[in-house]
Amino acid sequence: MKYTCKHYLRGLLRIAMGWIFFWAFLDKLFGLGFATEAGKSWLNGTSPTAGFLNFATTGPLANIFQSLTGSTWVDWLFMLGLLFIGLALILGIAMRLACWSGALLMLLMYLAVLLPEHNPIIDEHIIYLLLLLLLLKSKAGYPLGLGSTWDGLSFVRKAKWLQ
Repeated sequence: MKYTCKHYLRGLLRIAMGWIFFWAFLDKLFGLGFATEAGKSWLNGTSPTAGFLNFATTGPLANIFQSLTGSTWVDWLFMLGLLFIGLALILGIAMRLACWSGALLMLLMYLAVLLPEHNPIIDEHIIYLLLLLLLLKSKAGYPLGLGSTWDGLSFVRKAKWLQ
C-alpha cells in the first residue's frame, strides 16, 4: 500500500497518543517531577492513582471513584494499562486492544471528574477517547509502525482481538 500524507499524520497521531500514555507511566513509576513529584513515585511506595482519586474526582460519581483509593489492584491495573496502551500505540501493534482499552480508561477518567472544571461537557478525556476510536478505525498502526507485520503473525490472524 502506498501511504499518503494523511496516513503518515495518523501514524504520527498514534505515536503522540502512545507517548501520552507511556510518559504518564514513566512519570508515575519514577516520580520524574512532572505530574508526579520526585520521591512520590510508585517505586517509592506511593499509589499512582491516589492523587487523582482523592483530589481530582468530582460530581455525582466521586464517592465511587474515591472508594477505590489505595486499592492495590487499581494501581496495578492502571499502571499496566498505561504501559500496555502506550507501547502498543507507539509501536502500532495490538491496536484494537490498545485503542479500546485506552478509550475505556478515558471514559472512566471523564466519569470521575463529572462535570469537568473548564467545560461542562467536553474535556481532554473525551477528545482522547474520540482520537483513539479514530485511530482504531483508520489502520493507524501501519504507517510508521509495526501494525502490518503484527497483523500478519499467525497467532494474531487467528485471534482477531489481538490486531
